Amino acid sequence: MKERSSSFRSVDDWKSALMTLPDNGFFELLRSVFGNIKTPFSKQRLMDDLFKLLSRDDIRKTIAAYIDEQDHKIIAAVAMLNEPAPGELENFFAKELTAAELHGLVLNLEERLILYRFRKPPAEAQNRSQPVQRFPSAAAASRIQTGGTLCLALNPVLEKVLAPFVEDIGPLFPSSSLESEVPSESAEEPPSACISDSRVLAALLAFLYAYSEEEPLRIEGEAQFRGLRKKVLEEGKKVFPDLDLELALKTLLQLELFSVEGSSLLPCGDKIAAFCDLPLVERQAYWAAGVYLCLNESAEDTAGLYRSRLRKVVSTIHRFMALIGSEKKYPEITLRRLMELVGKEDWGAGNVWGVRLFDDKIWLPFEPFLAAMQKSGLLVKRGSRWNVPIHPKTDAAGPVIVMNTPFSFILYPEIAFADAMALAAFCAVKISASQMSPDGADVCFELTRESAVRGFDQGMAAAGMIDILNRLSLNRLDETLCWTLKDWETRYAGVSLHQGIILNLAEDRRYLAEARPLASLIRRTLAPGVYLLSSGDRAEAVRALRKAGVDIIAQPPSKTPGTWFGTSGFLRHSFPNLGSPETAEFLKDAGEEKSGEETAAGQEADTIKQKFYQVLKNMRLSKPERDELEARIERRLILSEAQLEGSSLRYEKLEARGLDYTGKAAIAKHALESGALLDVSWPGPGGEIKRVLGVPSALEKKEGESILVLKTPVSGENELSETIRIPLGKISLLRRIKQSIFGE
Repeated sequence: MKERSSSFRSVDDWKSALMTLPDNGFFELLRSVFGNIKTPFSKQRLMDDLFKLLSRDDIRKTIAAYIDEQDHKIIAAVAMLNEPAPGELENFFAKELTAAELHGLVLNLEERLILYRFRKPPAEAQNRSQPVQRFPSAAAASRIQTGGTLCLALNPVLEKVLAPFVEDIGPLFPSSSLESEVPSESAEEPPSACISDSRVLAALLAFLYAYSEEEPLRIEGEAQFRGLRKKVLEEGKKVFPDLDLELALKTLLQLELFSVEGSSLLPCGDKIAAFCDLPLVERQAYWAAGVYLCLNESAEDTAGLYRSRLRKVVSTIHRFMALIGSEKKYPEITLRRLMELVGKEDWGAGNVWGVRLFDDKIWLPFEPFLAAMQKSGLLVKRGSRWNVPIHPKTDAAGPVIVMNTPFSFILYPEIAFADAMALAAFCAVKISASQMSPDGADVCFELTRESAVRGFDQGMAAAGMIDILNRLSLNRLDETLCWTLKDWETRYAGVSLHQGIILNLAEDRRYLAEARPLASLIRRTLAPGVYLLSSGDRAEAVRALRKAGVDIIAQPPSKTPGTWFGTSGFLRHSFPNLGSPETAEFLKDAGEEKSGEETAAGQEADTIKQKFYQVLKNMRLSKPERDELEARIERRLILSEAQLEGSSLRYEKLEARGLDYTGKAAIAKHALESGALLDVSWPGPGGEIKRVLGVPSALEKKEGESILVLKTPVSGENELSETIRIPLGKISLLRRIKQSIFGE
């Protein structure tokens, strides 16, 4: 898409959009500005007069004073969204403005000549997302299909007036300082998959790996993974009482850090090593993407499609988080709008900031996205606000583990993720009375015989384990631990199983070949102490050795593994670096309060209105004429006294209330003829006021009473597909919503 240096199209484009209006719409607009228009009509001359009027300093000053906060938001959004279709603007303001409210505000800005609509050719419009407008007229829908899309743009004649509102996007993205903490705003319950703390993730991997020999998975049907066995789940709850273990496990499988083999759970060493190499923010983004996919999408895709989807989801999360300031807290509406921007293909291209931020177009539904961000711990909710949790620095000068017994130690928050993972390779999670929480408040590891053997199986040596513990504790290890580790290593070399299945017995252990549990499995002696077993089941051989009294059994992998306890860098492509997304500097101060500016602007607008009311008070007018001019003043359409004195008035009834049965019937009939939208309110059974927006399809008679038939949208859908019937007499307020002079 061709980039432009401004949010404003050319003045010729603006003139063309007005002059191509149908005559009734064109002259209605011009009469609202100039009053009665003398014949013969000349559209070109009228456009020149309009240009001169809007170029006057006094008129521009009045237009600027009339712009309130809601106007400001829409002006800034039209610029930021880069000439949006009405449906795009509706999506952007979802949860803040109803479709009817937004329609009314946009219509008012069009009447005030701040916004206009132009038709974007199909070839230009097809390269961008076009959300369906919730309530397009049939004629408008037909034009969209045949002649391109009507898009909103800012009046270039008023560029100097509107530019400050375009540049100030603060009202669109409200936020507050994290320091302005409200005591009552405590964090919600710990999220169920929050293991973004490096210590907790390392502890989880150590816990799961410790159960790999015991076949911890529950398999049902055609070898389909269904979760953890009850025993493992119960043990896990003792260690991680607030963690959804099964969701966390599914996330590990999504990221391919673990794999399922039968009912066993196997760590994928190379991918864990690559995961360790990632910076914290990228690991968090990958984890959140895995949580999102587990919660919202099936795992039936092929590996290639899955990786492509994961890449797009993690890229979206990474870009979203780049727009969030760690020193701020945000209402949900701000997060929703930031997500809208991340999902736009051409946001940043061709607007005043002139930067194309995002190359990949992807759209994720906001509510599931936000839920995954919370569950994974990337966002924390306090009261009605959200913020990014603060993580400890990992460059501590002191020890990052402290030994609380000769064989157990506590991990400090400052420990680096790679170091925590290195410990998880040969340590077990210690269950303590305090239990472990998702924020890693009390993470305790211990060195056991089983955990040390697990490290030996992964290629570690006792000397390497001791070096890691000495480095992290600043040489505060107990000598007993060092001696015991070396003894376990010696015994580990005495008995080993090799894939194949080959049994290797040291010279002093060869008597085991004569033991009954094992002798029945030996098919052939290949060499002194080397035996080929008849069983292809490694687990069966392990059980036979244990029955023979062997407590340490080596089971090295069949091929040299990529170590997952260091920063080996194997298979970096498993988790491509996300890099630093281009963030928008204009978001830096978004949402910061500006002292008294809006109040002063509102007072100036009230002063101007009162001046026009005073002029109106001295004019001799009929009641309908006075009512119409008062309505124009309130809608901020009157820019000068001349517009009051030479006005061309056409009274138009737009709403009827209560007992005004005739007025309600007239409005309903007019809406039926024109296809206009109706905003309907009526009392419910419990006295509450119900409200609905819809297009009338009929006005039926039943037992002498008129029934209004409306087509309304189904929740969450754009199409009008639900029909409701409301007796006209029960309606407390019936309002017809005007259509834009531009055709929608």
